[in-house]
Parts: sequence; structure tokens; C-alpha cells
Amino acid sequence: MYTKYMDLSHVMEILENMSDEARAAELLKELNDSTKELGTLIMNQDNKLSHDEWKSKCDAAKEKVDSIIKKIESLS
Repeated sequence: MYTKYMDLSHVMEILENMSDEARAAELLKELNDSTKELGTLIMNQDNKLSHDEWKSKCDAAKEKVDSIIKKIESLS
């Protein structure tokens, strides 16, 4: 997932070096929340969802993670 942009240690380095600590914490929370959502979907497929619905939710969650990574990457 991260190889398209950068590795996780580089993402963390960008956040750690931000002068605005509140903004860095906000971005880290966004990243944590979005990766948790994606991981939950991947690991715990909801049997009530059709495969297509599940796949759609996974794709949307991955797009959210990718978006946050791009946002952080743009700060470096």
C-alpha cells in the first residue's frame, strides 16, 4: 500500500518534523483512523454485505488512506 508513495517511517518522519504539532497530531489521527477502518474491513468481512459491496467499501477506505498519505507527503 505505502510503496506507491513512501514507507511508513518516512511518513512518521514528516509528521515528527512538522513545526505545527497540533496539525501533525491531527494528520496522524486521520491516518490511524483510516488504516484502522481499512484493516477492519479486510480482516472482518461482514457476511451481511455482498462481495461487491464489501469490495466497494474496501476500495473507498483504501482511497481515504491514500489521500491522507498524499496529503502528508505534500508537506515534505
